[in-house]
Amino acid sequence: MVKRFFGFLVIAFLLFAQSGSVSAQTYLFSVEETQLFVTVNDDGTMGFDYTITFINEPSADAIDFVDIGLPNTNYSLGSITAEVDGKQITNIENSPYVTGIALGLGSNAIRPGSRGVVHVNIPQVKNVLYKATNEESEPYASMQFSPNYFGSEYVSNEKMKLTVTIILPAGMTTEEPRWFKPTNWPGEETPSSGINNAGQVYYQWTTTQASSSREYTFGSSFPMRLVPETAIVTEPALEINEDSIICLCFSSFFILIFGLGFYQSIWGAKKRKLKYLPPKIAIEGHGIKRGLTAVEAAILLENPMDKVLTMILFSVIKKGAAEVTTKDPLELKITDPQPEGMRTYETEFIEAFKADTPKARTKELQAVMVSLVKLVTTKMKGFSHKETVKYYETIMEKAWNMVEAVDTPDVKVAKYDEVMDWTMLDRDFDKRTQTVFVGTPQFYPMWWGRFDPSYRSAGGVARPTMPISGGSGQTFSVPSLPGSDFAASMVSGMQSFSAGVVGNITDFTSTITNKTNPVPVSTSSGGSRGGGGSSCACACACAGCACACAGGGR
Repeated sequence: MVKRFFGFLVIAFLLFAQSGSVSAQTYLFSVEETQLFVTVNDDGTMGFDYTITFINEPSADAIDFVDIGLPNTNYSLGSITAEVDGKQITNIENSPYVTGIALGLGSNAIRPGSRGVVHVNIPQVKNVLYKATNEESEPYASMQFSPNYFGSEYVSNEKMKLTVTIILPAGMTTEEPRWFKPTNWPGEETPSSGINNAGQVYYQWTTTQASSSREYTFGSSFPMRLVPETAIVTEPALEINEDSIICLCFSSFFILIFGLGFYQSIWGAKKRKLKYLPPKIAIEGHGIKRGLTAVEAAILLENPMDKVLTMILFSVIKKGAAEVTTKDPLELKITDPQPEGMRTYETEFIEAFKADTPKARTKELQAVMVSLVKLVTTKMKGFSHKETVKYYETIMEKAWNMVEAVDTPDVKVAKYDEVMDWTMLDRDFDKRTQTVFVGTPQFYPMWWGRFDPSYRSAGGVARPTMPISGGSGQTFSVPSLPGSDFAASMVSGMQSFSAGVVGNITDFTSTITNKTNPVPVSTSSGGSRGGGGSSCACACACAGCACACAGGGR
């Protein structure tokens, strides 16, 4: 079994990849203290020196790999040194998960219930300094970075001690360099500063209130004369032919590309609002996660939220936990007491319908979905997203095949009733339902009266009845109807739910996405400054500042 422990480049998640096993594992730890020294070397490279103290929970698995995210791949593996509890780490390689390195702890893995100190020194990373955009009397270079942080679901402690120290090149006074206001920082914004024995100006921030699951950003700038000009990352020069026609063509092409990009950005932003699963669920582990319910599988397949909620509605009705009193607007009569075997998301769904106003109900239903997404994310830890998705798509197809293989109408509806929740995973559920039942007589499922008030008001005898067998060998009489009517009733029921309860599906889902899969926030230095000079606002890979994200995400 192989487990991985890593920090990403922009946002850090803790995940463990497993081989040779499909069993879910438990990973929980606390970070007692993190110390990070970031040194700007005389040659314009940057060095990163981490000391991280972990306390592994007694119930967790051993931590035997530590991945360290780095700004880029311009470093030499042979120059990197690392230890765990003072014992040399000899297995240092490029990480398969992040831009950075992987430290194999081997026999010195941090065992459950144990405390371990991991130290790693990366002496040189190139291409990390940029020309600062400032109003100084001479050109300045700048840099910016974020220390590693981890997914909150894996961290058992709320606070840790974090010390971040920036060491700048020698050859300047304490008045010349600038520090940037750290973002999200819970400690003092103004760092302690001074000059060390090597004549290097340093800035240091420290707090005991830091979170190991939150991103903090630090940065600094200094006179460019202190490092080689070749060490500064510059934007490539744009060469334009002097011929006016070529210029015109180029400009037209640029405008076209810009317009297309603008359109795509709008379309992409709208599309992204419907992507409610967090990216980490797609980071591949090994093996299939079996045992998900159809509703949970629908989340994994990122079915539309209105369909997932409709699946829950049908589930609670089939269990006898509620019945529809009116369809427009949709109102439920809640069964008291509730039947046994209710799942948490079903109970929360019913509670949402007790809300006094449509707005409050919508808010409660969104909370149900946020909890459901987090539940599925937790269940998928260590398992292969790709393999698991394929597994449940296969179950869906088998469910349809079972229904399609039945020729006898009454048996067909019984089989359909049995596997309906799995067939609903199909994105073409509406069309396929109509295809399966059109042209044949069909029967209402036994629970249909709790879903359709008009059927109840007619006494459930509006159409001829025929007997079908129940699972316990009992025989029931249910009304028959044309298959097209049944298919239309299923589809219209789902559409009515979506329109009456969910409303605008993009707006409904985007609220959930903002909590489960938020847009990554670019880091910037905000406009504050230290040492009485100017600061530089930048984001990663900008032309104005360096963004050496030591840690963060990939």
